[in-house]
Parts: sequence; structure tokens; C-alpha cells
Amino acid sequence: MRRVLRSARFSVSFDRAFREVMLECGRERDQGTWILPEMVDAYCKLHELGHAHSVEVWQGDRLVGGLYGVQRGALFAAESMFHRERDASKVALISAVETLFAAGIELFDVQFLTPHLESLGAYEIPRARYLELVRDAVKQSVNIAGR
Repeated sequence: MRRVLRSARFSVSFDRAFREVMLECGRERDQGTWILPEMVDAYCKLHELGHAHSVEVWQGDRLVGGLYGVQRGALFAAESMFHRERDASKVALISAVETLFAAGIELFDVQFLTPHLESLGAYEIPRARYLELVRDAVKQSVNIAGR
């Protein structure tokens, strides 16, 4: 992935195409999607209020990958991600983790540990410890706008 990240194959932006990322995340899923129009509207309102953020991966002017999630203090809870080109979702996740931790995020929640996420360094923590970390993280003031 270092080679892919260093290449000029993709460019990354934050909060530039929030609604589009959500719509892409809800498109073409074999299992269906919970990302219904009402959810898109609700999360876009959270985005307007500064509580939800997106990471976009571009190939030229084409959106080819991304993720979105909700932030509270030093907690970022990733909700969903997508890719239309190989490695684009990995670029989104790695860019999000690096940028958000540099900005002060301390807890990046991916919700479900999958083999894909585990291969990128995600790991499970016991529920009691997670709840402690959430309690501490949401008390902090972290501004990730403008990344």
C-alpha cells in the first residue's frame, strides 16, 4: 500500500463530496443497504452541523472510493466505505486514520472487524475497555474540519 499511497494514481480530499460518498456507499450491495434516503438526509444534516465527515478518493475528477462517519470529541465512528477502483477504499481508510489521528482523534471505530480491516491493522477490544475509551474520547474537544 505504501507504493499506491505514494503514486499519483489517487488524490484524497476531506468533506468535499459527503452526500456523494454516502450514496456510493449505499449503492450495489448484495445484502441490501440501510443507507436509505432518510438516512442520507439525516447524516447530511449532521455533516452540515460539523458532526459527520467524509474522505473522498479521486482518480482525476472521478470519485472512486471513500468513507464517511460521525465524530464526537476524539472519537470517529466510521459508518461505511466503498470503492470503484482497486485499493481506493484502502487509500480512504489509511488516509482517514493518518489524518484524523494527527488532528487529535484517539479512537477510530470501524464497527465490525472484517478480514479486510484486520489486514489494515484494525483489532477488537473488549466491550468494557471500549466503553471506557468512548467515555474519555467524547469529553475531548477535537476539530477535524478543514482537513
